[in-house]
Amino acid sequence: MPGLSKRITTLNAGGSDGWDLFYKAKRMIAEGIAVTELTIGEHDIRTDPAILEAMHAAAMDGHTGYSLIPGTPALRDRIAARVTERTGVPTTRDNVLVTPGGQAALFAAHMGVCDPGDTALFIDPHYATYPGTLRAAGAVPHAVATRPERAFLPDPEDVAAAARATGAVSLLINTPNNPTGAIYPRATLEGLARVAEAEDFWLISDEVYDTQIWEGRHLSPRALPGMAARTLVLGSMSKSHAMTGSRIGWIVGPESAIARFHDLSVNTTYGVPGYIQDAALFALEQGSALEACVAEPFRRRRALAQEILARQNAVGLIPSGGAMYLFLDIRSTGLSGEGFANALLDHHHIAVMPGESFGATAAGFVRVAMTIPDERFAEALHSLCRFAEGVARAA
Repeated sequence: MPGLSKRITTLNAGGSDGWDLFYKAKRMIAEGIAVTELTIGEHDIRTDPAILEAMHAAAMDGHTGYSLIPGTPALRDRIAARVTERTGVPTTRDNVLVTPGGQAALFAAHMGVCDPGDTALFIDPHYATYPGTLRAAGAVPHAVATRPERAFLPDPEDVAAAARATGAVSLLINTPNNPTGAIYPRATLEGLARVAEAEDFWLISDEVYDTQIWEGRHLSPRALPGMAARTLVLGSMSKSHAMTGSRIGWIVGPESAIARFHDLSVNTTYGVPGYIQDAALFALEQGSALEACVAEPFRRRRALAQEILARQNAVGLIPSGGAMYLFLDIRSTGLSGEGFANALLDHHHIAVMPGESFGATAAGFVRVAMTIPDERFAEALHSLCRFAEGVARAA
């Protein structure tokens, strides 16, 4: 067989893609073992039936052929209006490209701003696909480490040093953050904006969790003075509307950049099915009430988790203001995140994600998705804490 490209064979830099424990849990489930699944960010509710009815109606009405590549005008207008309402930054359809999910937006953004061999910065801890996506776009990924004692918030001075050392052309941030749940405060974002301007790079802001805010306020860096011209915002219907399988997201950015991203879409995805875009338009037209309904279980479970974790000492909770996860400090056990997660799965059939799946900085932590009904979630968290307490005593 002919060889494969270096691009495809080096996506994971010779290592794991970060999802090993998730795959292990799925194999156990396939073998008939009852596993409590707290790994992936998949809602335990499904897409609202009214959205599915709108999707079905659009398909039956014939919107099943090729759709306009940048997205239907009506959907782009609605996304632009949503962005304008929430950020105060005037936004039109010409600032919006519809993509097949947030992951496609992430890839397209880096394809659009990075030439082969360019350095692309990202914050560690990070979503598991970030490094591989940057490599797929031809960029050289460079992690900027954060520290748990700062709740894993990035230090603008560290970003500046990395940008100067590498000549980076972009910085990828994620707020509210996956895996930590951190919401970047204004001072942090203003510091990053100053660095972006001083070092003249693009700021790529992954904001797919912008409807899951438990404390504080989400601020898009595109709304900061002078930043609309150098910021690309990634959005998605997956988390806000429980539409993970529908694969619909977007990029918001300068008109000239979005026009070029249109060219990329012509030669890669060739757009998003029209009936799915129509369903997304219907979902967005329902306003914030539907988004709040989708987010409410996670708000409730976060409060439940805080009560449970306050009654023990073996497991710490990184302060978080948003997203559908808990980021737990299990360093008292003496185990790595991978060691703890594998032992918890093997002995208690509870699956959580090792911190190492999200970068070297997250060693000694695990991420717990708050994605099962409250009673089962509380039971699983109690079991996790008891397991950690037992390991810590034996250490």
